[in-house]
Amino acid sequence: MNIRSLTRGDGVVIVAAVLLLIASFLDIYSIEGAPDSAEIPSLWGSGPIVLGVVLAGVIGAALVVVARTLPQPRKVAGLDLGQFGVAFTVFAAWCALGNVFDPAGAFDNDGGGEGIGAGTGLILALVATVVMAAAAIATPLMPALKGALLPAPRPAQPQPYGGQPQGGYGYPGAQQQPYGGQPGPGQPGQPGQPGPGAPYPGAGQPQPQQAQQAQPQPTQAQPQPQPAGDFAPFWFAVPVPRPLFAEDGSPTPIAELAPGTWYLAVEQRGPGLVAQTQDGRRGVLQDTSGIQRG
Repeated sequence: MNIRSLTRGDGVVIVAAVLLLIASFLDIYSIEGAPDSAEIPSLWGSGPIVLGVVLAGVIGAALVVVARTLPQPRKVAGLDLGQFGVAFTVFAAWCALGNVFDPAGAFDNDGGGEGIGAGTGLILALVATVVMAAAAIATPLMPALKGALLPAPRPAQPQPYGGQPQGGYGYPGAQQQPYGGQPGPGQPGQPGQPGPGAPYPGAGQPQPQQAQQAQPQPTQAQPQPQPAGDFAPFWFAVPVPRPLFAEDGSPTPIAELAPGTWYLAVEQRGPGLVAQTQDGRRGVLQDTSGIQRG
């Protein structure tokens, strides 16, 4: 489970679930003319409200959040776990609405419902379940809610996947000048360094082999862009959860890339990238918009 794959909409669902739990301990009724010392039960005093509103709402929110953090979608009876969660939140909101209009419930047939209205807990539960259901439904549809709840961390000096030394795999600093400012063999032309073919200070006479290596390389202050066909692997992170499809073109995702995790791009495949997850799986990332390069 990766909590960094949670979206802003999931954050709204979590807050609404907490609000629903708080409302469950408040008054279920408001009785006209009742003294302040009157003992009015909370939502936990009514079995139908506990099952249809409180537990249904909390379970629905938990299913929505858990489904988002799983690397692959889980299905129950052919439906995704998240879809079950959305259904639970809608059911909870519907039950809360019915109880607000009829808070007296079983007292109506006995004529004991006169002067009884919805209490603070019942009204707050309605607000919480409506917000919860709306956020669960609108999260896949609204870009503002699809954004990552937690920003993707960017390490100061990320270590390449598989223990490769820094400077490979397209990492930042791959073309940087070595520590101390002295270029290695075959790397002349850095700013402030001797030009091609020029002897180093205090080195006496330059060796012919070093001079031949230095001749064909031009002096440059910035690294030249690589040709289009010369792909260099690099690390990247996605801004929102993105599906990873099989390399054979199958439409079924094999994994889901989560924000906050670094993945290795090993090949360019048209407009997409062939990415490798940390457990060794490879697939095609078709949507590369907004990715963050390491």
